[in-house]
Amino acid sequence: MNAHAASCWHCGEGLPADAPQAVVAGVAHPVCCQGCRAAAEWIDQLGLGDYYRVRSATAPRAPDLAQAQRSADAWQRPELARHAVRTLATGQSEALLLVDGIRCAACVWLIERALGAVSGVQSVQVNASAQRARIVWDAQRTTLPAILQALARTGYSALPLDAASLDDSRRRESRAALKRLAVAGFGTMQAMMYASALYLGAVETMDPATRELMRWFGLLVATPVVFYSARPFFQGAWRALRARTLGMDVPVAIAIALIYVASLVQALRGGGEVYFDSVSMFVFLLLGGRYLEMRARHRAGNLADAMARLAPAFADRLRTDGTLERVGVHELTPGDRVHVAHGMRLPADGVLESATCRVDEALLSGESAALPKRRGDALTGGSMVVEGPAILCVRQVGANTALAGIAALVARAQSERPRLARAGERAAAGFVARTLALAALCAIGWSFLDPARAFEATLAVLVVSCPCAFALAVPAAITRALAVLAARGVFVVRTDAIENLALASHAVFDKTGTLTDAHLELVGIDAADRDEALALAAALARGSRHPVAQALAQAASGLPMRAADSLRTIEGGGLEGSIDGRTYRLGNPAFALGAGRDDDDAVILAGAQGNDGERVEIAAFRLSERVRPGAREAVAALVASGIDIEIASGDAGSKVAVVAERLGIGRWRARQSPAAKLERLRELRAGGARVLAVGDGINDAPVLAGADVAVALASGAELAQAAGDVILDGANLAALPAARAIARETLAVLKQNQRWALAYNLAAVPLAALGLVSPWLAALGMSASSLIVVLNALRIGRDVPASAAPAPARTPADLRRWA
Repeated sequence: MNAHAASCWHCGEGLPADAPQAVVAGVAHPVCCQGCRAAAEWIDQLGLGDYYRVRSATAPRAPDLAQAQRSADAWQRPELARHAVRTLATGQSEALLLVDGIRCAACVWLIERALGAVSGVQSVQVNASAQRARIVWDAQRTTLPAILQALARTGYSALPLDAASLDDSRRRESRAALKRLAVAGFGTMQAMMYASALYLGAVETMDPATRELMRWFGLLVATPVVFYSARPFFQGAWRALRARTLGMDVPVAIAIALIYVASLVQALRGGGEVYFDSVSMFVFLLLGGRYLEMRARHRAGNLADAMARLAPAFADRLRTDGTLERVGVHELTPGDRVHVAHGMRLPADGVLESATCRVDEALLSGESAALPKRRGDALTGGSMVVEGPAILCVRQVGANTALAGIAALVARAQSERPRLARAGERAAAGFVARTLALAALCAIGWSFLDPARAFEATLAVLVVSCPCAFALAVPAAITRALAVLAARGVFVVRTDAIENLALASHAVFDKTGTLTDAHLELVGIDAADRDEALALAAALARGSRHPVAQALAQAASGLPMRAADSLRTIEGGGLEGSIDGRTYRLGNPAFALGAGRDDDDAVILAGAQGNDGERVEIAAFRLSERVRPGAREAVAALVASGIDIEIASGDAGSKVAVVAERLGIGRWRARQSPAAKLERLRELRAGGARVLAVGDGINDAPVLAGADVAVALASGAELAQAAGDVILDGANLAALPAARAIARETLAVLKQNQRWALAYNLAAVPLAALGLVSPWLAALGMSASSLIVVLNALRIGRDVPASAAPAPARTPADLRRWA
């Protein structure tokens, strides 16, 4: 018995003082909760106790079985099940589950055997890297809820994905590429083995019958490589030729066809050299490079899986009588009230109705710490309630939620082809034309010098000069950059923006909603005793949700707390209350002091004095817009990177000047209409500047459209509607300098890739044309060149630190001062 163990035997988490014991194989082990105890003993009852011996990592903490039971039962409803279960032609049912907590091969072994023990389950396929499980079962003998319950009893939480995920194009593409690569790899090994026998046999005078047999064996293994594995190259070449363009598949297809046909002719004639090993190796190395490029491209789409993890499949909707009913998320409508338990995710965007809670928005805004929320605060679907429960009033559902907005932005970015990519494709087409011309000249030249070597030299030129690396240079770098930026909450809507962001020389910022946020900030106190005055004002302010009151209460957070009695809110005036028997007022001058002083923007604290209750001024508080968190760091980093910054705002000059001074921005313009802002952008661009405009994405849309690259700050449902080339999720301005650094690194890597591809071809082509490079060595060099390009692109973003400033909490945008 591990009585003194410091962690749970099942999941590795800390043990409570009264840790329960799980009995497995007759031995008691301490566990952290009843869920882990039930999971461990269930695994032992299934006869799968070896899991604990062979695992290389601890299991996930077991889910609460009562909660798991309720979640599983919800999938019994046909309106929910039809979105996750697909009926096969054989009558069987199929579902794809997103399983949390798969940490090692032992987890895969355990899940497959635990589900295999469920009556009616016919097939279980677990993908550990994607944390997905594909289940096929007999609907007459078991159900999806029974399968989910079995997983929960084993200690794993699972979310059924939409049935469309079973037909995921990335999954099909990856499987097809792996099969072609496997066939090519096997064929290459076998062809090399037979070719080695031929080469060695030539020295040791192999008898003719054996030599012919080796040739036919080489033909046998190379044929499926050419007709199956190399099929994408022939298809790509045919599409390019039909479109009257010269893609990089054209010389590849010509080289493969020439090598195979020539070797086939030689095998049929029974004489001369055969190149079955060369063509097999050529195809295998090409497919290997393309497979790595495909994996890098698929990583850019992994955000969709992250979004699937954030969005719950169902919600607990409150009925009018206060009871709960479990419904699918797609059944929610604006106005519904939803109960979200501690540790669960919000099913939709809405407003908090309960008093308080804390939510984790790490995957949405980048904020690592849980954010406190109060009644009336906006909540974003997909956030996790870490202190709850919470009552959510639904405001946005379906395509109008923040998660849907993020998915739309990613889809838009991935569907666009940037100018750099189009230019690279045109350059590659020209390179292909020159390659074919050079190969023809090589064939003609060698036909005069040494006809026996003409074919081999021509093939070497075709293979070694294939512009694969040149054509991969741009898409590999752009794809990697998009993935890195998306992971940091920076969504590139128009991929040309990467180039423009990297080359920007000037930045024009809007002020309201961009450099400042919705909060107010105390900037000055006129009082004889500032601390005493602030403590008194905070005692009154703590009872109000008004932005001015919140700013004063926050400013006094380090002072001793005073208590106020008989608090009243006077609409249009301010607050009144009693502190230590004296009546105080806090608000605008007319309210706090009476008539005669109504032209001052200050917030006045006044106290009653004397028997007649005359109010006298105790303090005047000066408040201004609060500079957005991370704005100072963002401005300083952009200036350090060589960008000239100015502010163009429609606000009054005094307010713009204060913000500019606090941020260290020397040039600013106030009272600017949208037309004036656009004219300023035109002036800068006419002077040769490449202009970066930063605004809130909604109100500033016309101005952003006039910049070389537009960056919009947006959050929540605004994400999908925001106008901009680049959108910062969560209005996290501090992410902008990192995005620019990644964009600049992308251009640097892109140039490195193109220079490498050009240098390689300039060095290798002459050697091949002179007959110094054999076809198989040319294939190796070409593939190595492509591999270097892909690996170099994967460096993007690794050395760029993430934004150090936290993303701001989302707050109501409508802030009204006391009139």
